[in-house]
Amino acid sequence: MEVEDTQPLISHLIELRKRLLNCIIAVFVIFLALIYFANDIYQLIAAPLIRQMPVGASMIATDVASPFFTPIKLTIIVSVFLAVPVILYQVWAFIAPALYRHERKLVMPLLFSSSLLFYVGVAFAYFIVFPLAFGFFAKTAPQGVQIATDISNYLDFVMAIFLAFGVAFEVPIAIVLLCWTGLTTPDDLRKKRPYILVGAFVVGMLLTPPDVFSQTLLAIPMYCLFEVGVFFSRYYVGKGRWDKEQDSES
Repeated sequence: MEVEDTQPLISHLIELRKRLLNCIIAVFVIFLALIYFANDIYQLIAAPLIRQMPVGASMIATDVASPFFTPIKLTIIVSVFLAVPVILYQVWAFIAPALYRHERKLVMPLLFSSSLLFYVGVAFAYFIVFPLAFGFFAKTAPQGVQIATDISNYLDFVMAIFLAFGVAFEVPIAIVLLCWTGLTTPDDLRKKRPYILVGAFVVGMLLTPPDVFSQTLLAIPMYCLFEVGVFFSRYYVGKGRWDKEQDSES
């Protein structure tokens, strides 16, 4: 009996290892394709700051190994970002056998839309937030202070912003799921708008560096995405429970 009970667990572990290996291979292949362009990728990421720096100013490296390791570290992170669709597909392939038929129909569109929204959030941070934020920081620097950002610290800063905006742009997906499962309704969410607005600024404070400008630039789009999620969620209210009952009957 114990041997029979352990067989499903072993098969699940083998399948999990297979999916994890596929994710690692995908990231590794992308990394190999990008490593030659590591310095170019860093220059691309640093461009929004460099454009706002005073004439003659430049970024610096306070650690001896930073000029070598920082672009490689960035390339690894970019490889993971680019491999997100593959990673999400592997997650889907692992959990699909345990899902109901109606859940399988919803998961694939959610995986596609969540990947798209994540990339839209990253693009919003790069093209909108960075120019505004760095321009603001450069103009408010005290007189006599020369802007010379360390390349490693800059990488940590922009990656935190990228991740914060990528995750924040998933708000519509979360709202649709909540309404689809019947945990809440669009009407209930509309009644909580004041609390959602305050919560957006709290999340912005937690996910972004400690400055009001970055927090506001995250909180406002997050609240707008909340409204988008509420709008589309009316088409999915309670469908999860109804579909589950239909699957059970069939």
